Amino acid sequence: MDNEIEVPQYFICPISLQIMKDPVTAITGITYDRESIEKWLFKNKNTTCPVTKMPLPNDSDLTPNHTLRRLIQAWCTQNSSLGIDRIPTPKPPLNKVQVLKLLKDLKDPRLKIKSLRQLELLATENERNKKCLLDSGVPKAMIMFILDCYKKGMNQIGEGIEEALSLLQFVKVSSEDVKILMSENVFDLVLDSLTWLLGCDFSENSATVKSQAVLVIKNLIQRGDSSVIQRLKVEFFEKIVKVLRNGVVTQQGISGALKVLLSACAYGRNRIMMVECGAVFEMIEIEMRTPEKIITELTMSILFHLCSCASGRAQFLCHKGSMAVLTERILKVSAAVDDRAIIILSLISKFSATNLVLQEMLKVGTVAKLCLVLQSDHAKYIKEKAMEIIKNHSQVWRNSPCFPDKSSFFGKFA
Repeated sequence: MDNEIEVPQYFICPISLQIMKDPVTAITGITYDRESIEKWLFKNKNTTCPVTKMPLPNDSDLTPNHTLRRLIQAWCTQNSSLGIDRIPTPKPPLNKVQVLKLLKDLKDPRLKIKSLRQLELLATENERNKKCLLDSGVPKAMIMFILDCYKKGMNQIGEGIEEALSLLQFVKVSSEDVKILMSENVFDLVLDSLTWLLGCDFSENSATVKSQAVLVIKNLIQRGDSSVIQRLKVEFFEKIVKVLRNGVVTQQGISGALKVLLSACAYGRNRIMMVECGAVFEMIEIEMRTPEKIITELTMSILFHLCSCASGRAQFLCHKGSMAVLTERILKVSAAVDDRAIIILSLISKFSATNLVLQEMLKVGTVAKLCLVLQSDHAKYIKEKAMEIIKNHSQVWRNSPCFPDKSSFFGKFA
């Protein structure tokens, strides 16, 4: 826009500072561009009016300001010769009746795919549509659609599953939906249907679809109560671990799968099943690929839980690269990773410290890293853990020529 053109101030949205295309007035009397205020309310979860700071609940009415919109359109037309484009008249807001009609069409095989794609398109348009879809029960309808496909035939993928999973990324299952699924005694079956999808072949976009299934599982698990996590079966963990092992998911899918495992780690029964499925081994394999910081923080947190049981520590030590990878991560990623790594070493040092393990710790530089931790600015309890490990095995390590300046360092532990 030409800098010399003076735009009337009341045409400008207080949030975007751009000319309003669809002005709406909030209950506080301030007018905003619809897209900006809906993003402020629905996506960013704000609860106050940006200008007045007065309470502005998410379900507050936003009244279209038709008069102001027509003034803006007239002004744009008058200044068209100066390069000003006329704003189009906005489409009427999506309403619940339209959504329910589309959901009803899901039952007609001829309209099913068209209906799903229309719902997905509506979800991508704006935050107002997402809220309308949510209020109309679309997330639960998509879950039940996937469950119905699962029930009809476990040997073939029903048409529309990919679209339903994609839609669930835009309009997520709510806590209230989860409560309803649990009250209807179908929650476990829903999880079965989603984990079934992890083993299906979706041809070209398999990684994306399976990642979406993982993210839906994560959302359901995190919104469910403790009884949900306590009822998880070994087959569930087998599918999640297999997805990580085969690398058939996106980076977002890996993060989602790890968050599912971390949520389940709170219970000893789950930890045992996860170890049986090879989860410890897969955590180390993921780390050997030098992942992003968030992935390392998740894998280390999972390893911390799994190494709290004997079978988890045994599986950890069976991997030839476990100690080296763990050691390499210390003081290189984050304080959270250092915290988990030192506690894992503490558990191994206390319960699984064979002479072979202690020699490997010396060989791969674990002991040297522990000494560096003592000199760092880490929390006191982490330093105490590191010192405890060194002190408990100083008699073994002090006699090794591989350890530098052993007489001065180990003298304090005599």
